[in-house]
Amino acid sequence: MEKITSFTIDHLKLLPGVYVSRKDKVGESVVTTFDIRMTRPNYEPVMNTAEVHAIEHLAATFLRNHEPIKDKVLYFGPMGCRTGFYLLLGGDYDSTDIVPLMRELFSFIANYEGEIPGACAKDCGNYLDMNLSMAKYWAKRYLEEVLDNIDESRLVYPE
Repeated sequence: MEKITSFTIDHLKLLPGVYVSRKDKVGESVVTTFDIRMTRPNYEPVMNTAEVHAIEHLAATFLRNHEPIKDKVLYFGPMGCRTGFYLLLGGDYDSTDIVPLMRELFSFIANYEGEIPGACAKDCGNYLDMNLSMAKYWAKRYLEEVLDNIDESRLVYPE
């Protein structure tokens, strides 16, 4: 079998950042998949499932309610390796196109207070596995260490 695109990236050189993972044609439309990489793979600890789950609920809710992008959001969810998330948007985008949106999103998460949307037995299959405090920690860290001073090394996959 052929390696899928995400397994062809050199994870030993990959820094936290905002990357275009792939662009797919669906009929006449383009779907852009973003790699929202929050930790450095194989160099630092991965995020625990509880904070990943909390970030997923908060981010999906924020993005699907955010004008003008809400109608373009197809998916926001975690990577299996727990080093980041995938964001799929309908349209042809570059990494720089969504940096302002990511700043807004992770600022929202870093400052969030209250109940996590959908964090109850009726709405979620594993609602007890969420950690808002750690989700806020990771969001703040990503904002300060990546998004606030982002450069080319965190926008384009390494060679």
